[in-house]
Amino acid sequence: MTTTSEQRAQDPATLRAVMVSELREDTITSEAVAAAFSVVPRHLFAPGEPLEAVYDSNTPLVTKSGPDGTALSSVSAAHIQAVMLEQAEIEPGMRVLEIGSGGYNAALIAELVGPDGSVTSVDIDPEIVARARACLQAAGYERVRVVQADAEHGVPEHAPYDRIIVTVGAWDIPLAWIDQLSERGRVVVPLRFAGLSRCVAFDRSGTGLVSRSYCLGGFVPMQGEGTFSETLVPINGEATLRLDGPDPGFDVPALRKAIHGPRIERWSGAAFDLPDELELFVVTSVPQVPFLYASQNLVDQGVFTPAVTYGAAVLVEGGSFAYRTKRENEDLGGWESGVFAYGPHAEAVAERYVGLLRRWAADYRRRGAARIEYIPTRAGKAAPAGWYAAKRHGVVAVSWR
Repeated sequence: MTTTSEQRAQDPATLRAVMVSELREDTITSEAVAAAFSVVPRHLFAPGEPLEAVYDSNTPLVTKSGPDGTALSSVSAAHIQAVMLEQAEIEPGMRVLEIGSGGYNAALIAELVGPDGSVTSVDIDPEIVARARACLQAAGYERVRVVQADAEHGVPEHAPYDRIIVTVGAWDIPLAWIDQLSERGRVVVPLRFAGLSRCVAFDRSGTGLVSRSYCLGGFVPMQGEGTFSETLVPINGEATLRLDGPDPGFDVPALRKAIHGPRIERWSGAAFDLPDELELFVVTSVPQVPFLYASQNLVDQGVFTPAVTYGAAVLVEGGSFAYRTKRENEDLGGWESGVFAYGPHAEAVAERYVGLLRRWAADYRRRGAARIEYIPTRAGKAAPAGWYAAKRHGVVAVSWR
Protein backbone atom coordinates (compact mmCIF):
# COMPACT_ATOMS: atom_id res chain seq x y z
CA MET A 1 0.00 0.00 0.00
CA THR A 2 1.31 3.44 -0.93
CA THR A 3 1.77 5.92 1.92
CA THR A 4 0.64 9.45 1.08
CA SER A 5 2.41 12.63 2.22
CA GLU A 6 -0.62 13.45 4.39
CA GLN A 7 -0.37 10.07 6.13
CA ARG A 8 3.36 10.58 6.70
CA ALA A 9 2.62 13.99 8.21
CA GLN A 10 0.39 12.29 10.79
CA ASP A 11 2.87 9.53 11.60
CA PRO A 12 4.35 10.02 15.12
CA ALA A 13 7.71 8.52 14.15
CA THR A 14 8.04 10.90 11.20
CA LEU A 15 7.05 13.92 13.26
CA ARG A 16 9.44 12.86 16.03
CA ALA A 17 12.31 12.62 13.55
CA VAL A 18 11.56 16.12 12.28
CA MET A 19 11.47 17.45 15.86
CA VAL A 20 14.84 15.87 16.66
CA SER A 21 16.32 17.31 13.47
CA GLU A 22 15.16 20.79 14.49
CA LEU A 23 16.51 20.35 18.03
CA ARG A 24 19.88 19.29 16.62
CA GLU A 25 20.13 22.55 14.71
CA ASP A 26 20.01 24.88 17.71
CA THR A 27 19.88 22.93 21.00
CA ILE A 28 21.07 19.34 21.11
CA THR A 29 24.82 18.80 20.97
CA SER A 30 25.18 15.25 22.37
CA GLU A 31 24.30 12.03 20.61
CA ALA A 32 22.88 10.55 23.83
CA VAL A 33 20.27 13.30 24.21
CA ALA A 34 19.39 13.11 20.52
CA ALA A 35 18.94 9.34 20.81
CA ALA A 36 16.63 9.73 23.81
CA PHE A 37 14.38 12.19 21.98
CA SER A 38 14.39 9.90 18.96
CA VAL A 39 12.94 6.89 20.79
CA VAL A 40 10.59 8.25 23.50
CA PRO A 41 7.03 8.49 22.10
CA ARG A 42 6.10 12.02 23.24
CA HIS A 43 2.49 11.63 22.03
CA LEU A 44 1.84 8.93 24.64
CA PHE A 45 2.44 11.58 27.33
CA ALA A 46 -0.08 13.97 25.78
CA PRO A 47 -3.09 11.83 24.85
CA GLY A 48 -5.75 13.73 22.97
CA GLU A 49 -3.42 16.51 21.82
CA PRO A 50 -2.89 17.13 18.07
CA LEU A 51 0.28 15.40 16.89
CA GLU A 52 1.50 18.61 15.24
CA ALA A 53 1.43 20.37 18.63
CA VAL A 54 2.94 17.40 20.46
CA TYR A 55 5.95 17.32 18.16
CA ASP A 56 6.41 21.08 17.86
CA SER A 57 9.67 21.62 19.76
CA ASN A 58 8.58 25.02 21.08
CA THR A 59 5.10 24.11 22.31
CA PRO A 60 4.43 23.24 25.97
CA LEU A 61 1.38 21.04 26.59
CA VAL A 62 -0.72 22.05 29.59
CA THR A 63 -1.92 18.99 31.51
CA LYS A 64 -3.74 20.71 34.37
CA SER A 65 -5.11 24.22 34.88
CA GLY A 66 -6.45 26.03 37.92
CA PRO A 67 -9.96 27.53 38.20
CA ASP A 68 -8.68 30.81 36.75
CA GLY A 69 -7.06 29.11 33.78
CA THR A 70 -3.51 29.33 35.18
CA ALA A 71 -1.36 26.36 34.18
CA LEU A 72 -0.60 24.14 37.18
CA SER A 73 1.25 21.41 35.31
CA SER A 74 2.48 20.86 31.79
CA VAL A 75 4.69 18.77 29.56
CA SER A 76 7.39 21.37 28.92
CA ALA A 77 8.40 22.38 25.42
CA ALA A 78 10.87 19.88 24.00
CA HIS A 79 13.31 22.71 23.35
CA ILE A 80 13.73 23.64 27.03
CA GLN A 81 13.78 19.98 28.07
CA ALA A 82 16.66 19.41 25.65
CA VAL A 83 18.50 22.46 26.98
CA MET A 84 18.26 21.24 30.57
CA LEU A 85 19.27 17.69 29.70
CA GLU A 86 22.33 19.06 27.91
CA GLN A 87 23.13 21.14 30.99
CA ALA A 88 22.75 18.06 33.21
CA GLU A 89 25.19 15.88 31.22
CA ILE A 90 23.59 12.68 32.48
CA GLU A 91 25.65 9.53 32.09
CA PRO A 92 24.69 5.82 32.09
CA GLY A 93 24.34 4.38 35.58
CA MET A 94 23.52 7.67 37.28
CA ARG A 95 20.83 8.14 39.92
CA VAL A 96 18.54 11.03 39.00
CA LEU A 97 15.78 12.85 40.88
CA GLU A 98 13.24 14.83 38.87
CA ILE A 99 11.27 17.54 40.70
CA GLY A 100 7.88 17.93 39.01
CA SER A 101 6.29 14.99 37.21
CA GLY A 102 4.94 14.94 33.69
CA GLY A 103 6.25 11.55 32.64
CA TYR A 104 7.90 12.45 29.34
CA ASN A 105 11.01 14.08 30.77
CA ALA A 106 11.44 11.17 33.19
CA ALA A 107 11.31 8.78 30.23
CA LEU A 108 14.04 10.79 28.48
CA ILE A 109 16.15 10.60 31.64
CA ALA A 110 15.53 6.84 31.86
CA GLU A 111 16.97 6.46 28.36
CA LEU A 112 20.04 8.46 29.37
CA VAL A 113 20.80 6.57 32.61
CA GLY A 114 20.16 3.18 31.01
CA PRO A 115 19.33 -0.08 32.79
CA ASP A 116 22.00 0.39 35.44
CA GLY A 117 20.76 3.83 36.51
CA SER A 118 17.63 4.92 38.34
CA VAL A 119 15.05 7.68 37.94
CA THR A 120 12.80 9.01 40.68
CA SER A 121 10.18 11.64 39.86
CA VAL A 122 8.29 13.53 42.58
CA ASP A 123 5.20 15.73 42.47
CA ILE A 124 2.90 17.13 45.15
CA ASP A 125 -0.31 16.72 43.11
CA PRO A 126 -1.90 13.23 43.28
CA GLU A 127 -3.63 13.73 39.92
CA ILE A 128 -0.35 14.55 38.21
CA VAL A 129 1.35 11.59 39.89
CA ALA A 130 -1.37 9.19 38.72
CA ARG A 131 -1.24 10.63 35.20
CA ALA A 132 2.57 10.35 35.02
CA ARG A 133 2.49 6.75 36.22
CA ALA A 134 -0.14 5.80 33.65
CA CYS A 135 1.70 7.48 30.77
CA LEU A 136 5.05 5.95 31.75
CA GLN A 137 3.48 2.51 31.92
CA ALA A 138 1.81 2.96 28.53
CA ALA A 139 5.15 3.97 27.02
CA GLY A 140 7.03 1.06 28.63
CA TYR A 141 8.95 2.94 31.36
CA GLU A 142 7.57 1.17 34.43
CA ARG A 143 10.96 1.23 36.18
CA VAL A 144 10.70 5.01 36.70
CA ARG A 145 9.58 5.66 40.28
CA VAL A 146 6.89 8.34 40.61
CA VAL A 147 6.46 9.55 44.18
CA GLN A 148 3.79 11.81 45.63
CA ALA A 149 5.38 14.22 48.11
CA ASP A 150 6.28 17.85 48.69
CA ALA A 151 9.50 18.29 46.70
CA GLU A 152 10.76 20.78 49.30
CA HIS A 153 12.04 17.70 51.14
CA GLY A 154 13.33 15.79 48.12
CA VAL A 155 13.02 11.98 48.22
CA PRO A 156 15.58 10.88 50.82
CA GLU A 157 14.84 7.15 50.60
CA HIS A 158 16.41 6.89 47.15
CA ALA A 159 19.29 9.36 47.67
CA PRO A 160 22.05 10.18 46.97
CA TYR A 161 21.44 11.55 43.50
CA ASP A 162 24.04 12.33 40.89
CA ARG A 163 21.64 14.76 39.25
CA ILE A 164 18.55 16.65 40.39
CA ILE A 165 16.55 18.16 37.55
CA VAL A 166 13.85 20.63 38.56
CA THR A 167 11.00 21.14 36.09
CA VAL A 168 9.04 23.67 38.14
CA GLY A 169 9.90 27.29 38.84
CA ALA A 170 11.80 27.51 42.13
CA TRP A 171 12.31 30.66 44.20
CA ASP A 172 14.78 28.97 46.53
CA ILE A 173 16.95 25.86 46.74
CA PRO A 174 15.82 23.66 49.65
CA LEU A 175 18.60 22.29 51.80
CA ALA A 176 17.26 18.78 51.20
CA TRP A 177 18.25 19.02 47.54
CA ILE A 178 21.83 19.85 48.47
CA ASP A 179 21.93 17.18 51.17
CA GLN A 180 20.67 14.52 48.76
CA LEU A 181 23.27 15.27 46.10
CA SER A 182 26.25 13.01 45.68
CA GLU A 183 29.67 14.57 46.18
CA ARG A 184 29.96 15.32 42.46
CA GLY A 185 26.27 15.98 42.00
CA ARG A 186 24.59 18.67 39.96
CA VAL A 187 21.28 20.50 40.27
CA VAL A 188 19.64 21.94 37.15
CA VAL A 189 16.94 24.35 38.27
CA PRO A 190 14.84 27.20 36.82
CA LEU A 191 15.69 29.60 39.66
CA ARG A 192 13.90 32.88 40.22
CA PHE A 193 15.92 35.80 41.53
CA ALA A 194 15.99 39.57 40.93
CA GLY A 195 12.55 39.33 39.31
CA LEU A 196 13.53 36.93 36.54
CA SER A 197 14.17 33.22 36.00
CA ARG A 198 17.18 31.40 34.63
CA CYS A 199 17.79 27.68 34.21
CA VAL A 200 21.00 27.25 36.17
CA ALA A 201 23.19 24.15 36.28
CA PHE A 202 24.79 24.18 39.75
CA ASP A 203 27.66 21.94 40.79
CA ARG A 204 28.52 21.29 44.42
CA SER A 205 31.17 23.60 45.82
CA GLY A 206 31.96 22.93 49.46
CA THR A 207 28.73 23.42 51.41
CA GLY A 208 27.07 25.36 48.60
CA LEU A 209 26.60 25.45 44.85
CA VAL A 210 28.25 27.29 41.97
CA SER A 211 26.93 27.71 38.45
CA ARG A 212 28.37 25.75 35.55
CA SER A 213 25.99 27.25 32.99
CA TYR A 214 22.72 29.17 32.79
CA CYS A 215 20.16 30.14 30.16
CA LEU A 216 16.64 31.47 29.71
CA GLY A 217 13.84 29.25 30.96
CA GLY A 218 10.59 29.54 32.86
CA PHE A 219 8.20 26.95 34.30
CA VAL A 220 4.96 26.80 36.26
CA PRO A 221 5.76 27.78 39.86
CA MET A 222 6.50 25.27 42.58
CA GLN A 223 3.68 24.36 44.99
CA GLY A 224 3.80 23.33 48.64
CA GLU A 225 6.33 24.73 51.09
CA GLY A 226 8.38 26.20 48.26
CA THR A 227 5.57 28.48 47.07
CA PHE A 228 6.46 32.14 46.70
CA SER A 229 4.38 35.15 45.67
CA GLU A 230 5.86 38.25 44.09
CA THR A 231 5.08 41.76 45.34
CA LEU A 232 2.82 43.94 43.19
CA VAL A 233 2.86 47.72 43.57
CA PRO A 234 0.07 49.33 41.49
CA ILE A 235 1.02 52.76 40.16
CA ASN A 236 -2.38 53.33 38.58
CA GLY A 237 -5.00 51.13 36.97
CA GLU A 238 -2.78 50.43 33.97
CA ALA A 239 0.80 50.27 35.29
CA THR A 240 2.27 48.05 38.01
CA LEU A 241 5.70 47.42 39.49
CA ARG A 242 6.55 43.77 40.24
CA LEU A 243 9.42 42.59 42.40
CA ASP A 244 10.50 39.54 44.40
CA GLY A 245 11.23 41.33 47.67
CA PRO A 246 9.09 43.59 49.85
CA ASP A 247 7.99 47.03 48.67
CA PRO A 248 10.86 49.35 49.67
CA GLY A 249 8.46 52.28 49.88
CA PHE A 250 8.06 53.50 46.30
CA ASP A 251 6.67 57.03 46.00
CA VAL A 252 3.57 55.92 44.12
CA PRO A 253 1.88 59.34 43.77
CA ALA A 254 5.08 60.83 42.32
CA LEU A 255 5.57 57.90 39.95
CA ARG A 256 1.95 58.16 38.83
CA LYS A 257 2.52 61.83 38.00
CA ALA A 258 5.79 61.04 36.20
CA ILE A 259 4.14 58.48 33.88
CA HIS A 260 2.00 61.16 32.25
CA GLY A 261 4.63 63.87 32.33
CA PRO A 262 7.33 64.57 29.73
CA ARG A 263 9.93 61.91 29.02
CA ILE A 264 13.48 62.11 27.75
CA GLU A 265 15.48 59.64 25.69
CA ARG A 266 19.19 59.08 25.99
CA TRP A 267 21.37 56.76 23.88
CA SER A 268 24.41 54.81 24.97
CA GLY A 269 26.39 54.55 21.74
CA ALA A 270 26.75 50.85 22.66
CA ALA A 271 25.49 47.87 20.71
CA PHE A 272 22.25 46.20 21.76
CA ASP A 273 22.23 42.41 21.52
CA LEU A 274 21.98 39.36 23.79
CA PRO A 275 19.07 41.06 25.60
CA ASP A 276 18.70 38.28 28.18
CA GLU A 277 22.34 38.64 29.25
CA LEU A 278 22.06 42.43 29.33
CA GLU A 279 18.90 42.24 31.44
CA LEU A 280 20.57 39.88 33.89
CA PHE A 281 23.48 42.31 34.23
CA VAL A 282 21.20 45.29 34.88
CA VAL A 283 19.09 43.63 37.56
CA THR A 284 22.13 42.25 39.39
CA SER A 285 24.11 45.49 39.33
CA VAL A 286 21.66 47.52 41.44
CA PRO A 287 20.30 46.49 44.86
CA GLN A 288 16.67 46.35 43.72
CA VAL A 289 15.32 46.60 40.18
CA PRO A 290 11.55 46.12 39.80
CA PHE A 291 9.85 45.26 36.53
CA LEU A 292 7.31 47.61 35.03
CA TYR A 293 4.20 46.12 33.43
CA ALA A 294 1.77 48.41 31.65
CA SER A 295 -1.34 48.12 29.51
CA GLN A 296 -1.55 48.09 25.74
CA ASN A 297 -3.62 51.26 26.07
CA LEU A 298 -0.63 53.18 27.45
CA VAL A 299 1.48 51.82 24.59
CA ASP A 300 -1.12 52.94 22.06
CA GLN A 301 -1.09 56.40 23.65
CA GLY A 302 2.67 56.60 23.12
CA VAL A 303 3.42 56.69 26.85
CA PHE A 304 5.50 53.48 26.73
CA THR A 305 7.02 51.16 24.16
CA PRO A 306 5.59 47.64 23.67
CA ALA A 307 8.35 46.20 25.90
CA VAL A 308 6.39 47.11 29.03
CA THR A 309 3.53 44.77 28.16
CA TYR A 310 5.96 41.88 28.81
CA GLY A 311 7.82 43.55 31.69
CA ALA A 312 10.73 45.98 31.53
CA ALA A 313 13.47 46.30 34.15
CA VAL A 314 13.31 49.83 35.58
CA LEU A 315 15.60 51.95 37.70
CA VAL A 316 13.57 53.99 40.19
CA GLU A 317 14.86 57.03 42.07
CA GLY A 318 12.17 58.75 44.11
CA GLY A 319 9.52 59.94 41.70
CA SER A 320 11.62 59.29 38.59
CA PHE A 321 12.30 56.12 36.63
CA ALA A 322 13.92 54.82 33.44
CA TYR A 323 13.70 51.67 31.33
CA ARG A 324 15.69 50.30 28.41
CA THR A 325 14.89 50.71 24.73
CA LYS A 326 16.70 50.34 21.39
CA ARG A 327 16.99 51.90 17.93
CA GLU A 328 18.61 50.97 14.66
CA ASN A 329 22.18 52.20 14.26
CA GLU A 330 23.99 51.46 11.01
CA ASP A 331 27.33 52.52 12.46
CA LEU A 332 27.02 49.74 15.06
CA GLY A 333 25.88 47.26 12.45
CA GLY A 334 22.52 46.66 14.09
CA TRP A 335 20.92 48.13 17.18
CA GLU A 336 21.92 50.67 19.80
CA SER A 337 20.76 50.55 23.41
CA GLY A 338 19.24 53.51 25.19
CA VAL A 339 16.67 54.51 27.79
CA PHE A 340 13.46 56.44 28.21
CA ALA A 341 13.28 58.33 31.51
CA TYR A 342 10.46 60.12 33.32
CA GLY A 343 10.06 62.39 36.31
CA PRO A 344 11.83 65.42 37.85
CA HIS A 345 15.19 63.61 38.05
CA ALA A 346 14.94 61.93 34.65
CA GLU A 347 18.41 63.09 33.61
CA ALA A 348 20.08 61.52 36.64
CA VAL A 349 18.31 58.17 36.42
CA ALA A 350 18.84 58.04 32.64
CA GLU A 351 22.56 58.68 33.08
CA ARG A 352 22.79 55.91 35.65
CA TYR A 353 20.98 53.42 33.40
CA VAL A 354 23.02 54.37 30.32
CA GLY A 355 26.17 53.83 32.38
CA LEU A 356 25.08 50.23 33.03
CA LEU A 357 24.39 49.67 29.33
CA ARG A 358 27.85 50.94 28.38
CA ARG A 359 29.58 48.94 31.08
CA TRP A 360 27.93 45.71 29.98
CA ALA A 361 28.75 46.32 26.32
CA ALA A 362 32.38 47.09 27.15
CA ASP A 363 33.10 44.32 29.67
CA TYR A 364 30.48 41.53 29.63
CA ARG A 365 28.92 41.34 26.16
CA ARG A 366 28.99 37.59 25.77
CA ARG A 367 27.24 34.43 26.92
CA GLY A 368 27.98 33.06 30.37
CA ALA A 369 29.75 36.09 31.87
CA ALA A 370 27.87 35.77 35.16
CA ARG A 371 28.86 33.48 38.04
CA ILE A 372 25.87 32.46 40.14
CA GLU A 373 26.38 30.98 43.59
CA TYR A 374 24.04 29.57 46.19
CA ILE A 375 25.31 29.86 49.77
CA PRO A 376 23.21 28.10 52.44
CA THR A 377 22.61 30.15 55.57
CA ARG A 378 23.74 27.22 57.71
CA ALA A 379 27.21 27.49 56.15
CA GLY A 380 27.78 30.47 58.42
CA LYS A 381 29.51 32.50 55.72
CA ALA A 382 29.22 36.26 55.45
CA ALA A 383 27.26 37.66 52.53
CA PRO A 384 29.60 38.00 49.54
CA ALA A 385 30.70 41.29 48.06
CA GLY A 386 28.61 42.47 45.14
CA TRP A 387 24.99 41.68 44.35
CA TYR A 388 23.07 39.09 46.34
CA ALA A 389 19.50 38.19 47.24
CA ALA A 390 18.45 36.64 50.53
CA LYS A 391 16.27 33.54 50.29
CA ARG A 392 14.62 31.36 52.94
CA HIS A 393 17.47 28.86 53.13
CA GLY A 394 20.40 30.85 51.83
CA VAL A 395 21.68 33.55 49.52
CA VAL A 396 21.89 33.77 45.73
CA ALA A 397 25.00 35.77 44.76
CA VAL A 398 25.87 36.97 41.26
CA SER A 399 29.26 38.27 40.17
CA TRP A 400 30.49 39.19 36.68
CA ARG A 401 33.68 37.96 35.04
